[in-house]
Order: sequence, then C-alpha cells, then structure tokens
Amino acid sequence: MLTEFNNHFILISGESGAGKTEASKKIQQYYAVSCPCTTLMNTVRDKMLMSNPVLEAFGNAKTLKNDNSSRFGKYMDIQFDSQGDAVGGHILNYLLEKSRVVHQNHGERNFHVFYQLVEGGSDDLLKQLGLERNVQHYYYLTQGECAIVSSINDKNDWKSVKNALQVIEFDENNTNHLFRVVASVLHLGNVHFDADSKGHALLKNNTELNWVSDLLGVDANNLKEGLTFRKIETKTEQVLSPFTIDHAIYVRDALAKAIYGQTFTWLVNRINESMENKDSSRKTVIGLLDIYGFEVFYVNSFEQFCINYCNEKLQQLFIQLTLKAEQEEYEAEGIEWEPVQFFNNKIICDLVEEKHRGIISILDEECLRPGDATDLTFLERLEEKMGNHPHFVTHRLADNMTRKTLERGDFRLLHYTGEVTYCVVGFLDKNNDLLYRNIKDLVCQSKNAIVRECFSAVDTANKRRPETVVTQFKNSLQKLTEMLMAKEAWYIRCLKSNESKQPGQFDEALIRHQVKYLGLMEHLRVRRAGFAYRRRYEDFLKRYKPLCPATWPHWRGVPADGVELLAQHLGYLPDEYKMGRTKIFIRHPRTLYATEDAYEKCKHDLATKLQAKYKGYKVKGEFRKQKEAATKIETCWRGAQARKEKEKRAWAVKVIKKFIKAYINRGEAKSTDNSEYLVFVRQSYLNRLKNNLPKTVLDKTTWLTPPAVVTEASEILRKLHYRLMVRRYVRGIPPQRKAQLQMKVVTSSIFKGKKENYPQSIPQPFLDTRISEQEINIQVLSMIRNEQIKYSVPVIKYDRNGFKPRPRQLILTKTAAYVVEEAKVKQRVSYTSLK
Repeated sequence: MLTEFNNHFILISGESGAGKTEASKKIQQYYAVSCPCTTLMNTVRDKMLMSNPVLEAFGNAKTLKNDNSSRFGKYMDIQFDSQGDAVGGHILNYLLEKSRVVHQNHGERNFHVFYQLVEGGSDDLLKQLGLERNVQHYYYLTQGECAIVSSINDKNDWKSVKNALQVIEFDENNTNHLFRVVASVLHLGNVHFDADSKGHALLKNNTELNWVSDLLGVDANNLKEGLTFRKIETKTEQVLSPFTIDHAIYVRDALAKAIYGQTFTWLVNRINESMENKDSSRKTVIGLLDIYGFEVFYVNSFEQFCINYCNEKLQQLFIQLTLKAEQEEYEAEGIEWEPVQFFNNKIICDLVEEKHRGIISILDEECLRPGDATDLTFLERLEEKMGNHPHFVTHRLADNMTRKTLERGDFRLLHYTGEVTYCVVGFLDKNNDLLYRNIKDLVCQSKNAIVRECFSAVDTANKRRPETVVTQFKNSLQKLTEMLMAKEAWYIRCLKSNESKQPGQFDEALIRHQVKYLGLMEHLRVRRAGFAYRRRYEDFLKRYKPLCPATWPHWRGVPADGVELLAQHLGYLPDEYKMGRTKIFIRHPRTLYATEDAYEKCKHDLATKLQAKYKGYKVKGEFRKQKEAATKIETCWRGAQARKEKEKRAWAVKVIKKFIKAYINRGEAKSTDNSEYLVFVRQSYLNRLKNNLPKTVLDKTTWLTPPAVVTEASEILRKLHYRLMVRRYVRGIPPQRKAQLQMKVVTSSIFKGKKENYPQSIPQPFLDTRISEQEINIQVLSMIRNEQIKYSVPVIKYDRNGFKPRPRQLILTKTAAYVVEEAKVKQRVSYTSLK
C-alpha cells in the first residue's frame, strides 16, 4: 500500500465458528502495534480496537456452531496517510439477524448485550430500567434454554463494553438512552395477550407496557392501541381493526426487531462518526471483510439462506479474482499454460439472484402480489420455475430416496460447500419485515433521542411499499462486490478443526471437506504452476529502471524492450520470467525479493548522489546570490552615505549664514532675519538658568543676569521660583510645628503693640497643656456634662493680696466658662454676658 499508494482489502472466509472474527481482531491489533505512534494514531487505534467489544455485544450471539458467532456482516475500511499512520476508519454493516431478538433455536442465545446488562448492570441501573437480575424472567432470553454458558462471562464483558463506549466518546446521555432501548426490548418480550369473547387480543396487565412506554418515551395508551389494533385509513375516516392474539404477538415482535435493528445501525453510525477522518487529503485504505460464515443447522431458515447466499457471492468473488481471472490473464498475455479445472459456483449464484427467475425474485413476487400468498405458495412457485435445476430439489421433485430426508415445506440447495435444506416457514414474514404505520408514527414521536433519530429518517408519509429485506441485502452485496473489485485482494481462509468447539482436536475428514469446497487445492495448483508477480511493462520499468545503466534515467524505446534489457542485466534465468503481450511475469517470489533488495540499495545510492549534486548546486547558487546581494548593498550604502553627507553640508552652510546675519541684527526688533537667533538666545539662557537656580529662599544674589530680550520673562520666573521654594518650605513643616506657628500668628495679631514683653515672647513655643475629662473631678463633670466640654486647661490664679499662686482648672463648654478648684465650681461666666 505504501509503496504503490493503492487500496487493498483482506477477505476473511470460512464457515461459522472457524475463527474469522478472531482473525479480524488479530489484524487490527497488528495495525495498532506496528503503525507509527502518534496522538491521532493512538486515538484512532483505541477507537478501532474498542469498537469490537461494542459491536460484538450488540451483533454477536451464541449459536450451535459458535459461542461468539457474528450475526451481522462487517466491512471496515482503515484509512492510512502517506507515512502509514492510521488516521480514520469506516464500518459498513450487513443484514443483522433481527429475528434472533424475538426467537432463538434450542441451544442458542439472544444477542450478548441483553445478558450482559442483566448480569453486569449495577443495582441502580437495573432499578432505573425496571429490570431484575435474573435472565430467566425474560421471555426473549430463555427460548434457547441456555441463558448461562460456562465459556461466556457476561459480567466481565459488560465492564469491557462500558469502557469501550467511553473510549468511542459516547456521552452519558447517549449511553443511558442506549441502555433504555435494550431494556425496552426485554420488557416488550414480556408483554402477553389474552383473548376476549370475540377472540380479539387484550393485554394481561399494564406493568410491562408502562415500562416500555416510559423507556421509549411514548404514550402508554397509544402504544397499547398500536399493539392491539390496526389503523386502516380510508378517504374519509380512520378505522381501528382489532388484532387476534397471533397477530398482536407478530406486531409486538416486529416492533422489538425494528427498534433493535435501527438502534444497531445508529450504533455503527456513531462509531463511524467517532473514527471519521477529518483530513480531506487523499488517503489509502486497507479494507477488512469479516462476514458471517457458511451455516448449516438442523433447521435452516431465511437467515441461513441469506448468510449462505452471501458466502456464495464471496466465493464467486474469490474464484473471479484468483482461479478464473488468473488463468484468463495467462491466455490473454500469450503465456504457455495448461488449464486447471475448478468448480465455478456462478450457477448457484444465478439460481439465487437471477432477475425474474432466481429465488430472490420469486420470493419478492410472492411478498408483493395481492391475494393469499403464503410460504407454501412460495415453495410451489419455486417448484414451477426451478424444477429442472441440478442444484435445487424439493419433496415433490425429489426421488424416493431423497424424499425421505425432506419435509413437505423444505427445499434443498446444493451449495459449493454441500447440500443445505431450508424450511420455508417464515420466509415471507421475515422478508417483508413490515411495521404498521400507526406504530411507526408512534415511535417517531419518542422522547428517547436514539429511537427518535432512528425512526425520523423513515418517511412515514410515503405510502410506497419499502424494499424487501432480501432485495436490500442483494443490492448491498452488489455494492460491496463492486467496492472490493476496485481494490487489490488478499485472503485469509479459516478452517474449522472440529465440530465440538474443543481445543487440540483435529478432525481430518472435516478439514479435507473444507479444503475441497474452498477450492484451495486448485488455487495452489494455479499458484504453483503460475507466476507470483506480474506488472505492466510501463510500471515495472518506471520502478526498476535505475538498476540498469541502459534504462536510467530515461528509456526512449518500446517499454517491452527496456524490460527485456533490465531483466538480462539483473541476471534473470529464462525459466524465472516470461514476457507477455503487455506484462512481465516473474515466477518465484525470491526473484522479486532479490530485485526489490537491489532496488532499495540502488535507491539509497541514487539518493546520496542526488543529495550531493543538489547540495552543491544549492550552495553555489546561494553563494552567487549572496555575492550579488553584497555588491548591490555596498553600492546602495555608499550612494546613500554620500547623499546624506552632501545634504548635511548644505544645511550647515544655511544655518551658519542665518546665524551670522541674526547676530548682526540682534539689537533690532524681531524680524525674519533675527527671530531664530533670538529663539536660540532664549533657549540658551533658559538652559543655563535651569542648572544654576538658587537653592534657598534667602539666596537673593545668584540669579543669572538675563539678556535684554528675556528680562521681563526672567523676573517672572524669579518670582515664581521663590514662591515655589516658599511653598516647598511650608509644605515641609510638620503638623505640630505648623499649628504652633498658626497660633503665633493669631496671638501676634492680638498682642502686637499692646504687650510690653511681646518681642521677647515671640521665640517661645506654645505648649499644649490641655487636660482630658478623666482629670476633671467626677462631681464637676456630672454638673457640666450636658453643656458639652469644648476645651479644658490647668491655670494659675494669683491672689490680689500677696499674689499667692493657686492652681485652678479653666473649662470652656458650649455655653459658659468655668473656673474649678478640685470638686468646687468657683465661678461660672456665661458667654452671653460677655461684651
């Protein structure tokens, strides 16, 4: 794939239980560990591997042949980029065996997921879903009478499924809806009917029905009506026709199959969305076809007919791509060849699928024709149309000996594997797979997101009859065949070693039978006598021409001659290769391997030479470019520098001339001649003044003498500067000092010129001698508290006679002044009495 960048597929075939699903998982595991490790690869790898437990849970079941039998066909495309990294995947599913949901033969089970949910689900989950931890309680799980199997651990498998759903990025909401759908099918199987006096179906109890309506999110009454009545529409009205018990059971089972089948398709689509490759660039793919194997049971029905028809188509594809196509190619290319005889099963495929005459066409006609069409009328039509076919026989057409082994409702086909007897009972019903319109309308309104999404795609307004199941399957197989024919095929043939599902037992007769019907001996004879490798001359020459000097680097002649020269140069012996009309054929793989090894070695040598030449060419080119660029840069730089110097000198001459002229006219009034000079003088003075400003307020002498042109401005600046210094000085005074100075100003205004010792008192600081309320006697405080004390200070009272000092307290309140001696108020002066 990486070498030739083309698409491939691997066809895994073999009968049921031969190991096809396990082989498919081994291939996926190989991709996972062998591809380069990247974050995207890890994501795709994990999703690809984890899709297996989910699809096996919902699509596999125990059969008589196999404990993990695939009951659907799976084709997976794994997308790779050019480096071999897996970047995406896509799954196509084919014909899920929906009838297993409602019926299992003795010794078989329903799909694994039902048992896993009941056995492995948590108690809370089962309570939410209305389920009991006992599979024997559910009608749909006990018909095969083998619900518990020693080789299957449903609890562990449940954990694997839950983990896988998280890896595939199912959110909790979708997971819950999915489990509700599974649980609804189990409850639906437990819905039983009784007959009324007229034989019409009645529901026994509504418990299970209520659980179904709750889990699916539909109206219980409408569901009950849909299970017991058919709605018939006329032009003017709608009529409800009651069901018999058998008809009601058929409708119940049809609903269960439809819900499960649509949910399985939704599940595959969600896995595809999770693995989708978002990169739109071209990718190569390796397809992996793991489809149900050939089945022969004691009773074979419609499902086995479809499965075995599918295996016939795949065997035909195998024959077409190997035995038939290869031998025809040798003849077309003129290679000497002795034909190998083989059985071509095209006659059986035509018997089944031929238009208007095959079994499928007759089955569809019986399903679609008006009147009382039954399974037996279908068998009669088969006998009419196919009476003389060597691979078809019925009880009426058989000889006496064969008739003993056939029931009246059976027909027998001679498949490529051998004879298989089919019972026609149920063929028409299973092929129609009809769901009444009122049931479809009901589930379309479901509140369960999955069910609503599944059935919203169904066009309920379209009154055309849908395609039958077998026709859909036939068309999907036709598309699959066309898709596979466009890819290069590889094969894995699985052989079943024994019928008892035991290790270490090798049934030689069984193996011989499988080898024979698979056509392996004929295939080996063709391969052994034929050629392992063939390629068109153009392709072979394009790939290997470097190995011969005569064909490298270009061959101008006929491609066949170039390939002949190349083969001789490589030393091919005459019996190792043949030259056809358009292709070369190489007999032994070892010859091709030796050529490929030589090509790999030559490729490295050529790459080294090309790298050396290219590096030398690239370095020389870079050096030449750099040299030219350096020369250009030097030239431009020198020119730029010269122009800049010239402009500088011209500018300098102008400035000097202007300055001299302005200096001469400096004493005159401002004009165009001296304006710039005067600006220069101002700037010069201001710059000098900036660096020589006085530092203190008392410095009155260091202010620079200004030129005449800025005398006025200089005086304004001087005043501003001194005011600024004063402001800075004032702002630098601490608050305490500032308060004292402010009090001195007030005192000065009062006492200046009125007090003899005024000049001596100016330098003395004011002391803050106020007293607090705690220092005032409590009796005095209680007397004057209501007047709100504003100011209190200790004072000295001097007696009039003798001037004896006596300590007092002066207290100023809001209304009066008090003179206090300890606990006594000596004097009270009201402010209103002051003049």
